[in-house]
Amino acid sequence: MQFESLNLIKPICSAIYGEKYFSPTPIQRQSIPHILKGEDLMGCAQTGTGKTGAFAWPILQRISKLGYKTVPKKILALVLAPTRELAIQIYESFNTYGKYLKVNKAVVFGGAHYKSQINILSKGVDILVATPGRLLDLLEKDYVHLNQVKFLVLDEADRMLDMGFFPDINRIISCTPQKRQSILFSATFPKEILALTQNILKKPISIKISPQSIAA
Repeated sequence: MQFESLNLIKPICSAIYGEKYFSPTPIQRQSIPHILKGEDLMGCAQTGTGKTGAFAWPILQRISKLGYKTVPKKILALVLAPTRELAIQIYESFNTYGKYLKVNKAVVFGGAHYKSQINILSKGVDILVATPGRLLDLLEKDYVHLNQVKFLVLDEADRMLDMGFFPDINRIISCTPQKRQSILFSATFPKEILALTQNILKKPISIKISPQSIAA
């Protein structure tokens, strides 16, 4: 199977092949068609299985087709990650695979200077990758608005739970519209994450690439 068979557009496929990937992984094969249809999704997958591409490619494609104008302080897609390292990695993936598309991307995380992040957000961003603590701080200071978010992704949700981010995440989600597409990836699904999926996902497609990693 090649990437075109997943109905990915040529600019994204060209960028993927440019990175020397020639066949989608199981999580990509199973997730991308559902995300392109606009369905909510919960996926069980370990790091290194290609899950970033599984949500980044269809989100890039859908945003490129929306035709929205960038609005100051507003974003279309929000991706939450537990650490600055993962946030930067996801942001770089969006840059790499969206290089042939006119889609604006940004990343915000703690430990970095506010000024550069505020300047970027003031112009508006199509896709924002963020750690929960820094994003909540920016929200409370009115440097970013989430009332136009159409795509919400929680990556490595179990790590965010372990790091105590769930109160922040719930406050962030409460600032987003009820009508949105939501995607959650986690290596395990303890009861706290299952409860979260019930609150933020609507009739989600469930995909389990590593079923042995799911908590009983």
